[in-house]
Amino acid sequence: MTDIARPLAHFVAFTAILRRASFAVAPEQTMAWLAAIDLLGPEDMGDIRRAARATLAPPPDRFAEFEALFDAHFLGAVDAARESVPSDEAPLRAAEDSGFGPEPDVDEEARESGAKATRAERLSTRRFAPAAEDATLRRFTRALPASAPRRRGYRWREAHNGHGTDVRRMLRDAMRNVGEFVRLRHRRRRLRPRRIVLLIDISGSMKELTQTHLAFAHALARAADAVEVFTFGTRLTRITRALRLRDRARALSAASLIVADWDGGTRIGEALAAFLAIPRFAALARGAALVVLSDGLERGDPAAMTEAIARISRIAWRTVWLTPLATGSGFRPRTAGLSAARPYLDELGDGRTLDSICTCVLHLAKARAA
Repeated sequence: MTDIARPLAHFVAFTAILRRASFAVAPEQTMAWLAAIDLLGPEDMGDIRRAARATLAPPPDRFAEFEALFDAHFLGAVDAARESVPSDEAPLRAAEDSGFGPEPDVDEEARESGAKATRAERLSTRRFAPAAEDATLRRFTRALPASAPRRRGYRWREAHNGHGTDVRRMLRDAMRNVGEFVRLRHRRRRLRPRRIVLLIDISGSMKELTQTHLAFAHALARAADAVEVFTFGTRLTRITRALRLRDRARALSAASLIVADWDGGTRIGEALAAFLAIPRFAALARGAALVVLSDGLERGDPAAMTEAIARISRIAWRTVWLTPLATGSGFRPRTAGLSAARPYLDELGDGRTLDSICTCVLHLAKARAA
């Protein structure tokens, strides 16, 4: 390694450390930092520190952590260099797919089955195996445009019969017929697609179904216009834009780069509370059909989950929870969180198979609001 490349590698290694600690550092910021160092011609470490603050832009609430990582890397402060592992009580974060977002820590270890729910946060990436096009999804994609739930819009259209009289068209007819009303015209409101909000549990206990659920979400986002998709585990992430890609493999690959909490813990109540706390997210659920794909194994406070479901039920048109633990029409939840939230759900259905999920969404148009 040349004398010039050696210090550059040391600087670039610091940005890699920041990404492993879930700081959002884009490649352009790394280049800007190196350019700032070259422009300043730093005489001491303070100039490098100030350039890092200005170009790498750590968030104010994590400024102390940024400083500790800087000191550990450049000054050898071993005590401050302990690995940053989010605790169980760390506030749940929400991310949107409008940018690159934080680069997750790559975990090369093979994951276990994930049958046990946990509250601890573990950040990793997820690689999805290529899968053939499923016949169930093809049928679902063809049937959805005609079967998707709809709502009445604010614009009117002409109708052969209806509850309202189209006075404007009748007056125009009268002007063409010497003031005579020769025909009674009706009108009715246009129908608009009702938004579908899909929340997918990607925690360790749902690991075996994650790829199936994301394939369903991709088919839903491609077939319907008004769809929003979120994932939750120990974080809440919006992945709608990634799933708009035509090719499913590319869409799932893009989603895997956006989401950082694959196969980790389960904090359903906090994730739903974060969804409601962000105004632009909560507005998406107003008047929408909200569908949750989760086993309901809440490891946090069941009261938080119940309160969030109760709030969602007041603003959503219909709230549906599909769980792989359902064993039939007479299924009764056994977990504390889902049992307490059951009175606020319009439907608690079978989420064990792709066919049952598709059938439930196709029947939403026939359902009525609670």
